[in-house]
Amino acid sequence: QVRLVESGGGLVQPGGSLRLSCAASGGTFSNYVMGWFRQAPGKEREFVAAISRNGGLTYYSDSVKGRFTISRDNAKNTVYLQMNNLKPEDTAGYYCAASLKLTMTSRGAYDYWGQGTQVTVSS
Repeated sequence: QVRLVESGGGLVQPGGSLRLSCAASGGTFSNYVMGWFRQAPGKEREFVAAISRNGGLTYYSDSVKGRFTISRDNAKNTVYLQMNNLKPEDTAGYYCAASLKLTMTSRGAYDYWGQGTQVTVSS
């Protein structure tokens, strides 16, 4: 059983930056594809970014491409999401997830989920 704990959320002004972290425990971290998803009130949870087991491949949703960067440190069992040039529409709960499957962008492919961290972008 893998446990995922997100941190780093908060309130930021438009154009600002935040760095989310997700610490994993209870499994072999390097065996998992890691992803970030987000869910705004009244909306479905949507894919944001994903990274392959060794960090060599990354994928992003069109809405965050060029602004967000996903990375991982397998020695620290941690995945990160650097978010720059934040917009009000980025406001959501952000969730870290782990997958043993090769599919990286599908919510259904992920086996384990964290509890989420709230990001609010507002002036």
